Amino acid sequence: MEKKFIRVTLVIMTENIVIPNNLLPSDGRFGSGPSKIRHEQLLQLSQSTVMGTSHRQAPVKTIVQEIQTQLAQFFNIPDGYEVVLGNGGASAFWDMACAGLILQHAAFGVYGSFTKKFAQCAQNTPFLQEPAIFECTPGDYSIPQYVSGVDTYCWAHNETSTGVAAPIQRVPSSEEDNALIVIDATSAAGALPVDISQTDAYYFSPQKAFGSDGGLWIAILSPRAINRVESIAQSVKNGDAQGRWIPSFLSLQSAIDNSRKHQTLNTPAIATLELLHNQINWLMSKGGLQWSSQYCHDNAEHIYQWAQNSEYASPFVQNVEARSHAVVTVEVDDSINAQDIVTALRENGIIDTFGYRGLNRNQLRIGVFPSVTHEDVQSLTQCIDYVVEHLQK
Repeated sequence: MEKKFIRVTLVIMTENIVIPNNLLPSDGRFGSGPSKIRHEQLLQLSQSTVMGTSHRQAPVKTIVQEIQTQLAQFFNIPDGYEVVLGNGGASAFWDMACAGLILQHAAFGVYGSFTKKFAQCAQNTPFLQEPAIFECTPGDYSIPQYVSGVDTYCWAHNETSTGVAAPIQRVPSSEEDNALIVIDATSAAGALPVDISQTDAYYFSPQKAFGSDGGLWIAILSPRAINRVESIAQSVKNGDAQGRWIPSFLSLQSAIDNSRKHQTLNTPAIATLELLHNQINWLMSKGGLQWSSQYCHDNAEHIYQWAQNSEYASPFVQNVEARSHAVVTVEVDDSINAQDIVTALRENGIIDTFGYRGLNRNQLRIGVFPSVTHEDVQSLTQCIDYVVEHLQK
């Protein structure tokens, strides 16, 4: 049954709302990225013997090699696929893809801020054709359809701005054109199940489910994607790339070459590697992707059920099949300012539950990654109810 709300504007002061200790979560971090880093990771980082040492030397290169090996196991990648990493986050990978992965013509699924930004990168790249855009209103997904001549199809596994998860599968008939499937997995990797064989580039930053910090991108590349990168790089080297320019920092070829040596082109944040390494070990000890995706599913479903039963809230994503189990968005009745809820929660140590700034919706956005415990998710919804009850007094 559709919920009907009465619109009333309230001006609320939140500083006097004190949530009882018995309701508070043990850890108040619910950010959608950067997300919660477990205390055990930070403890191990404090005891690290590689901080402040060269990333070109064996101790750090061994960590990178183990990360590559473990991610290959975690995602059960097909033979011939490679785990490549480089400096910068996923947004840097957008520019790298435009410079050295998209051949001429790309198609994009656009259904939120981050999918739109990648499409805009391609639109602004002077040596690429105007991309084909398949766009829908935020709150659902739009996967690009087959277009003759398109050589790269791009969309996001999880749109972080809206809490929408999209299916990952090859676009029908695209293989006849030797087209690549390029998937932004920044807030999905490690939280949502995936068949890597359906992709040619599955790329992400580690500051979400992998409980690390920013400044790094990781991409699982297929042999076909690697061949594409090598072909474009060679054409640039030979001077027949028709105006294409690849700055060294944005060279996927350099990233591949360095990754095969278990290093990055430029100095990485060693702490990011250490945190990532620890988190992968922890996830593997729990049962890998199967365990983590189920854990995130259970976290998300608690919030969706709570919102569904709430008198003042509801799931933002109406299509049940499109609801993310990594980042949950909850629409709040206009009679209550969601920012007042966010502010009161933060004053009580519960942080980063705000909606995405560019979406301009009256909503909450909650990261439910594997480091966030079931108990804390349950406590969060109790705390939100407590805050709203006191805001309405």
